[in-house]
Amino acid sequence: MSNDSGSYENQPLPIPVSAVALEDRVAFIRNTYLHLAVAVMGFVFIEFLLFQLPIAGYYVEFVFSTSFNWLIILGLFMLVGNLANRWAHSGTSLAMQYMGLVLYVIAEAILFLPLLVVAANYSTDNVIPTAALLTFTVFTGLSGYVLISRADFSFLRMGLTIAGFMALGLIVASILFGFDLGLVFSVVMVGLASGYILYTTSNVLHHYRTDQYVAASLALFASMALMFWYILRILMRLSRR
Repeated sequence: MSNDSGSYENQPLPIPVSAVALEDRVAFIRNTYLHLAVAVMGFVFIEFLLFQLPIAGYYVEFVFSTSFNWLIILGLFMLVGNLANRWAHSGTSLAMQYMGLVLYVIAEAILFLPLLVVAANYSTDNVIPTAALLTFTVFTGLSGYVLISRADFSFLRMGLTIAGFMALGLIVASILFGFDLGLVFSVVMVGLASGYILYTTSNVLHHYRTDQYVAASLALFASMALMFWYILRILMRLSRR
């Protein structure tokens, strides 16, 4: 998938993707989506293993026992996710970049476990495969549009940042004060995830450095995971009506 970390340090200084030859740009994009595919398969495999472990049931019970426990899990995920993202953007060690990607995938799998357990056991329809298919379809359509049109969505950065903080504030408030954000919020979050996919894909096409395919795949994976989370929540809510 890549060169070893020892030879990596002896490579020439990387340059932005937009400044390299077409062949090198295609290679970078191919590496990015290959790593994304491996990350998704790793996520599925880890979830499969977690479902087999008896401790998973105790973890789910802990998460749902009080709202504050879920707040703790969310806070830990944010801390671990920030660390993983920093590692993935490491400019000195390819091994550190891979450690960041692996850590982030594991953290996402642990975060998703309670929701997937509920979806698997309490929803009337087989919502998990449906949510996965819908997520893949929307992600492929949005990412493919950017790659084909070569549009630059970097202007979305400020809006996505503000919207992300607002959404996080609402999520924390709902946990602390016990109110349901409802179906509309999940639909809006799917829209936010779509914006992140457009933004991240355009960065892959134009703004990442040529050595950042691991970090780029992590960013795409995070956007896909966010979309999958809220599409699954929408389908779960609709299946109970």
